[in-house]
Amino acid sequence: MKSWRLVFTGVGGQGNLLASRLLGEAALSAGIPAVVSEIHGMAQRGGIVESAVLLGGVTSPVVSNGEADVLIGFEPVETLRALNKCNINTLVITNTCPLPPFTAAIGQGVYPPLNDMLRFVKKKVKKVIALDGNALADKAGNPLSLNIVMLGALIGSKALTISAEDVKKTISTSTKQTFLESNLKAFDLGFRDSQKNGNQIDKVSLHVLEAGNIPGKN
Repeated sequence: MKSWRLVFTGVGGQGNLLASRLLGEAALSAGIPAVVSEIHGMAQRGGIVESAVLLGGVTSPVVSNGEADVLIGFEPVETLRALNKCNINTLVITNTCPLPPFTAAIGQGVYPPLNDMLRFVKKKVKKVIALDGNALADKAGNPLSLNIVMLGALIGSKALTISAEDVKKTISTSTKQTFLESNLKAFDLGFRDSQKNGNQIDKVSLHVLEAGNIPGKN
């Protein structure tokens, strides 16, 4: 059985642990074995949170350095931090909306320029999908739905054999009904944005990185 190793990374409050759990549940409902593990994390907002989802014929709950098939980064710097999990063939899906740490916000640290970070990512891997997930979450009517946007982008990339329908069923049964409409819209927006980029992924990535044309940024 084919296997996939995925790493989700972000900061506390962005919901990447929920996204990884939803993916695992959707995989199981589609008959694909799944292991979901939190690698390390901080409960408070702002702390680094990283989780792994291993699908198919995988027995270890750990993604070692260079083993990730897909890296999903909810914040640009956290995408950089997790690049050691990637190899040249890893697909990187990254949110382009910065969430500077407290030290940078108060002037005691420097947040790297977004263009520089994306150029560095592109040098390390062949495939990059960059999207402003926060803007899409806002468009969906729920700023907290970034995690669902990124999940939609993952499924839209067609890196996995899990269908959008299976994931949307899981979202419908495993998330709060109060936010169901906005979550499903967020998923669709991420899905469509990823497909738009994924159809011309190398061209789009080069356009993003060389021209400084960051999706969702002016």
